[in-house]
Amino acid sequence: MKNQKHEVHLSPQERKKLLAVVSKGRNKAVVIRRAHILLKTDEGKTDAEISQQFYISEQTVRRTRIRYCEDDLQDALEDKPHPQPELKLDEEREAYLIALACSTPPAGRKRWTLELLAKQLVDDGIVAHIVPETVRLTLKKTVSNPGK
Repeated sequence: MKNQKHEVHLSPQERKKLLAVVSKGRNKAVVIRRAHILLKTDEGKTDAEISQQFYISEQTVRRTRIRYCEDDLQDALEDKPHPQPELKLDEEREAYLIALACSTPPAGRKRWTLELLAKQLVDDGIVAHIVPETVRLTLKKTVSNPGK
């Protein structure tokens, strides 16, 4: 089936740029693959033919073609920046965690574990939910070791 809605028609300058991308090999693999997709689409190949040739899904070919048609060549080749994840712990909450990790552990325990610290933060109402990995990364960032 031909791509009627989002047809790719490369200008000579765009084709030259894409050929440079695939021939030099100085770009990320995903950029080179997208350049190949656009070149093959411009040659009149279908999504199914391209996906079989490059061992990728037809959806990948379709998304690349649509991004080229709706945005521009650069947006079709490069990934859009991903938003930064929201921080679970601000400076005040980090300080509370560090103070908690430096305090005496609960009764019957020799030291704080990451799971205990996470549970205590939730029990104290500091956060609604937190995983031990977030606690570990926060303590690692401050060079704290709750086991010592």
